[in-house]
Amino acid sequence: RMQEFDFIVLGTGLKECILSGIMSVSGKKVLHIDRNSYYGGESASISPLEEIYKKFQISEPPISMGRGKDWNVDLIPKFLLANGMLVKILLYTEVTRYLDFKVVEGSYVFKAGKVHKLPSTEAEIQTSDLMGMFDRRRFRKLLQFMLNLDERDPRTYHDMDPQKTTMREVFHHFDVGTEVIEFTGHAMALHCSDDYLDQPCIQTIQRIKLYSESLARYNNSPYLYPLYGMGELPQGFARLSAEYGGTYLLNRQVDNIVMENGKAVGVKSGGEFFRCKHLICDPSYVPDRVKKVGRVIRVICLLNHPIKNTNDASSCQIIIPQTQVNRKSDIYICMVSHTHSVASEGMYVASVSTTVETSNPEKEVQPGLALLEPIMQKSLSPGRTTPQRTLKRSVMTLRTCTGASQAQSSVSVESRDSRMTTITSDNRRTRD
Repeated sequence: RMQEFDFIVLGTGLKECILSGIMSVSGKKVLHIDRNSYYGGESASISPLEEIYKKFQISEPPISMGRGKDWNVDLIPKFLLANGMLVKILLYTEVTRYLDFKVVEGSYVFKAGKVHKLPSTEAEIQTSDLMGMFDRRRFRKLLQFMLNLDERDPRTYHDMDPQKTTMREVFHHFDVGTEVIEFTGHAMALHCSDDYLDQPCIQTIQRIKLYSESLARYNNSPYLYPLYGMGELPQGFARLSAEYGGTYLLNRQVDNIVMENGKAVGVKSGGEFFRCKHLICDPSYVPDRVKKVGRVIRVICLLNHPIKNTNDASSCQIIIPQTQVNRKSDIYICMVSHTHSVASEGMYVASVSTTVETSNPEKEVQPGLALLEPIMQKSLSPGRTTPQRTLKRSVMTLRTCTGASQAQSSVSVESRDSRMTTITSDNRRTRD
């Protein structure tokens, strides 16, 4: 008997799992299919370590790496802004019941050949070597203007219409130096290029506000990271969907997407036909309907030491602004460790990534890799290619489809042993 669903979702990446979870909660009948035997797709965290070595076509890991089951390595590592939309979605849907978070210890920026901590308090602004004495005062005034700006109140504009005034003009108005412009635009607003300078300033101001609001929650850093890796997020939403009747089929190839009158009406898989009213899928399931818009190189590194000049932080983000290495886009480094249950005791996992600009992408990430030395193991993307990869082994391809409540100051989540964990502002963790 043919089965019919309101929605069929192909792929268990984060976006797909969020949608299936929300639709299941809304009472829709959802079928979720993935060709892989694990949740997460490109957003998965792979474990044990032997699977990572196999995926990247490397020989068996040495004994010095510790127990393989202690490792959970993100294919696409990222941090969450503590007051960002994704955290709000997690809280609103109560997926935090299935997750355990930890605050990232620090945010850094690369300048003049050295790693510098981004100031997170008034005292750090006063002592930061990212700017000179006069720029510190100007930066405080700039920051005060951006945080106080209210689009509904022209009195806060200071004669600068946020929809018409460019960010370049705002920086000029406050007479800040290039160093302040660089870390404000790239390490706080998180722009990956300088295109924002000639765009309406409201976009950057909103980003700065989000960064500041996120930083205010935990003081040390604006970022959160889930224990056991980013792969816990799609699994959390998948669990939410399953609780409300969602059906999951893993390790299942999609034979064909059935079209009628130009509309997707179902999926054939494993000799069965599943009919649907709506079809959602990640781009790799419809390679003929996506367009390449850019490439990203991402290098995963396994370390036995923290990154230098980060005060031995067990987790951090480092941004290398484009101008520091004569590029058009920034280089990003994120690092987590055994304290996040993603590596064996005393080990660290770091990722270096950037937008590809040349025919030699591996050389483009060398400034980031140099900050991580010595590196125990360095892995690029898997040797096999998929519809979302270029033929070059080390480069991920970005593609786009051509078709188809206020968060609280502490996040309560459920750990794997079902006890409640609360992340407090001083980064201490308490259990009930």
